[in-house]
Amino acid sequence: MRAKKKVSIKDIARLSGVSVATVSRVINQNGRFSEETRRRVEKVIKEYHYTTNMTGKSLRESKSNTIGVIVPDISNELFAEIVLELEKYFFRKGYSVLICNTNEEEQKEAAYFRILESKTVDGILCISGSEDLPQEVLSTGIPIACIDRRPKGKNEVVYVESDHYLGGYIATEALIKKGCRDIMILSKQRALSVNTQRLNGYLDALRDYGIPRRDDLVVHLGDDLSNFQEARDIVFYMIKKKIRFDGIFATNDWRAYGALVALQQNNIAVPEQVKIVGFDGVSVSEFCYPAITTIQQNKKELALKAAHLLLKMVKGETVPQRHVVLPVALVERGTT
Repeated sequence: MRAKKKVSIKDIARLSGVSVATVSRVINQNGRFSEETRRRVEKVIKEYHYTTNMTGKSLRESKSNTIGVIVPDISNELFAEIVLELEKYFFRKGYSVLICNTNEEEQKEAAYFRILESKTVDGILCISGSEDLPQEVLSTGIPIACIDRRPKGKNEVVYVESDHYLGGYIATEALIKKGCRDIMILSKQRALSVNTQRLNGYLDALRDYGIPRRDDLVVHLGDDLSNFQEARDIVFYMIKKKIRFDGIFATNDWRAYGALVALQQNNIAVPEQVKIVGFDGVSVSEFCYPAITTIQQNKKELALKAAHLLLKMVKGETVPQRHVVLPVALVERGTT
């Protein structure tokens, strides 16, 4: 049996008994046409397996209907949930998504920016990572939106973030209100805005409650091991060195879990002797024992707000609000 010959949009119009312009409106779901016309055109499209020539279409319209998403670590549950929401949103809007995982390597990220530019993506969405965006990409005018990543300098980039400062403050405040006075913070060494804001929230809460800062309890973790391993090892070390602490604010939930395991391995009761608050609200905080009190980020809202703003930029619409801060919430569980 011979395969049907590949048909063009003109063939679809002839077979449907309508104009080429009407077929185009049905395919792109814009303009006016009757329900009967839509059914007739779609019936012919389905019968002849017609597909839009996206390469030609993008050349004609200077659009690829593709969005690039740059993510530092796709295995990170927080980022994975955000990427999933982004993909679902853009698919509903008729866009495909190219996902680029950088493994937190700046050179790899820069390479992906160049690759996405060469593929004429309509927009780029960056999740976390370095705050230096490649100048050559910014100069092309490709719309860019960031999530939890405050780009340096003045540019047209939109960024959406959780209220990390408030999260750091209320996490520390929750520990203080539970009676903690020697509160350790487990943060990252890299001076990204997310880390800095959470640390500042911690420091300001101590100050507001009249608790002196102890430099030996401000712990900056490196990047050599996983968040869990680094936190477990440093807390184990602090215990062996007999450094006094009765509370831990870990700036993500895996660090909080690492701290919890270290305490349990040293027969230190949680929450009776040491209390813990994490950050992000990923599944490990809920399903370990005891379950970890955490600062919940609204991952779905982060994705949808950033995607909506990026799409407005792609369409050439005005975006007056270029910095959006979303609220966080304290979820109290067994570690406090």
